[in-house]
Amino acid sequence: MTYQRPILLPLFLVTSMVLVALLFYPASPVTSQTPNKNLNANIGRPSRKAIQLPPRPAPTPTPESSTEVVKVDIDLVKIDALVLQKNTARIVGGLNKEDFLLYEDGIKQEITHFSQDQLPLSVVIAIDRGPACPHPLDVWSYEAHRAAREAIDRLKPVDEIAVMAFTDSTKMVQPFTRNRILIEQALNNIPEPAKTTNVAHCFNLMFAEAAEHMLKASNPAGRRVIIVITSMTRLFDCANGPSGRAATAAIYESGAVVCAIIPKVMIQRAENVLQTAATRVNKVVAAGYMDLEHLANETGGEVLANKPEKLDTTFQTLIDHLRSRYNLAFVSTNKKRDGTTRKLKLDIDPARQKSQGKLVIKARRSYISPRS
Repeated sequence: MTYQRPILLPLFLVTSMVLVALLFYPASPVTSQTPNKNLNANIGRPSRKAIQLPPRPAPTPTPESSTEVVKVDIDLVKIDALVLQKNTARIVGGLNKEDFLLYEDGIKQEITHFSQDQLPLSVVIAIDRGPACPHPLDVWSYEAHRAAREAIDRLKPVDEIAVMAFTDSTKMVQPFTRNRILIEQALNNIPEPAKTTNVAHCFNLMFAEAAEHMLKASNPAGRRVIIVITSMTRLFDCANGPSGRAATAAIYESGAVVCAIIPKVMIQRAENVLQTAATRVNKVVAAGYMDLEHLANETGGEVLANKPEKLDTTFQTLIDHLRSRYNLAFVSTNKKRDGTTRKLKLDIDPARQKSQGKLVIKARRSYISPRS
C-alpha cells in the first residue's frame, strides 16, 4: 500500500508565500515631519480668540531654496552684502558678480558663488528680558509682538527660525524650526522681564549660545543671521560664561550676520548712555565688554532704533534688507590654515558706482581662517 502525504507540501508552499508577501508588501506610508509649505506660509497668526487649527494637510517635501547649489567647503568664505544708496538709504538691486570687487588682506579674490535672495536663512531671534525692558516699555507688547510676527511671515517657508531669551542666563525657547505655529507659540512663551535691577544683561552668554546653535542649522550652505531685541548696545561681560572676546570669535567663525532692533524710549536712552560711559572708563583696566554696534558693523549687519509704536515698520525694514542682500563666496588665495583673522574689503566697481551714485556696502569686514 502506497503512503501519501497530501498536507505537508501545500502547508510549506502556503507558509513560503506568506513570508514572501510580508517581505515585499508595502508598509503604510511614512509621513514626513517637514511642515507643509502652505501651512507655514499662511498659518501661525492666531487672533486673540482661541486658536482653531485646520485639518492637517498632506505633508509635502521641504521646498528647494535655490536653483544654484553651493557646495559646502570648509575653505569657502561666505559674505552677505547689503548695498544702499548713501543719500536715500534705498536698496540697490540688479547688481551682478562683475560689479563687485573683493579683497582679503589687500589681495584681490575671485568670487566663485553669487546670488541674491536664493539661499535659505537660519535666523536666531534673541530677546533681552533684563530689567531695562519692563512693562509698559516691554517691546513684546501686543503691537510689537504683532509686528514681529508679521515680519517673520515675510520670510520664505524654507527659512528656519530659533527663539531664545536672555538676562544673566540664556534659554532656548524654540530651536530651529520652519513651523510658524511653533514660532508663534515660542513668542507667546517668552519669559517675563526681570523684576529686579540686580539681574544683568549678558551679551557674552547670549552670543556664545547663539553661535553654538548655528551649528545645528539644517542647511550648512545657508545664510545665518542673529537678530537681537534689546535696549542696550554695550554691556560688560558676565563672569558665569565665556568672555566677550571668545563669544565674538565664535560669531565670526559661525559666519552669522548680527542685527539688532532697539526701542527708543527715555529710560532706555539714559541707561544705555550710563552703560556706554562705564565701559569706556573701565576700558583702561581692561574690563571685558561687548559692543553690539561694533559687532553688527564687523559682520555686515545693522542696528535699527525706533519708537515702540513704529516697531512694525522697523521689523519689516530689517527683513526686507535681509531678503535683498547679495550672497557672495570665495576660496582664499592664502592657503595657510592657521586660524588667523583676515581682513575683508568689498567694493563696487568704479564704473558701476559712477552710474549709481555714492553707495554704502554693509558686509562682513573679517573672518577667521580654518585651522589644520
